[in-house]
Amino acid sequence: MTTGPVLDIEAILRFLPHRYPFLLVDRVLEMEAGKSVLALKNVTYNEEFFQGHFPLVRIMPGVLIVEAIAQAGGLLIYHSVPDPDKKFVLFSKIDNMKFRRPVVPGDQLRLAAELRKIRGRFHQIHGRAYVGEELAVEGEIWASLVERGDLNGAQ
Repeated sequence: MTTGPVLDIEAILRFLPHRYPFLLVDRVLEMEAGKSVLALKNVTYNEEFFQGHFPLVRIMPGVLIVEAIAQAGGLLIYHSVPDPDKKFVLFSKIDNMKFRRPVVPGDQLRLAAELRKIRGRFHQIHGRAYVGEELAVEGEIWASLVERGDLNGAQ
């Protein structure tokens, strides 16, 4: 992967509309526009979801790991299109998602996303989440790229 822009949390906040507790990308380490991104999510004991999932055996919900991959993929899409400030990336579909190991407090997720296909406004991302060198989750995500003005006032 060719190293491109490295995004800290302030730069991420300029692109992703998510905010606490749903912002699930802490840093982008590498990016090659139109190709791939490598990002980090630090999983801490203080995450709100650990209060109920599961209090005695804390495991990060799989749906949130998928969301973290989708957010990394969204950052890749924003950095791969002209006029990204006029666009909005919407999560559209999940295919063949496989969960291979639990993610627990203290883990650091490496979120790898590769742009595979573009069909009109739809972008297919192959995403993976690793803890260390161990694969935790992988699968396909589709995202829809829409004009911000088409969202009926959504910001």
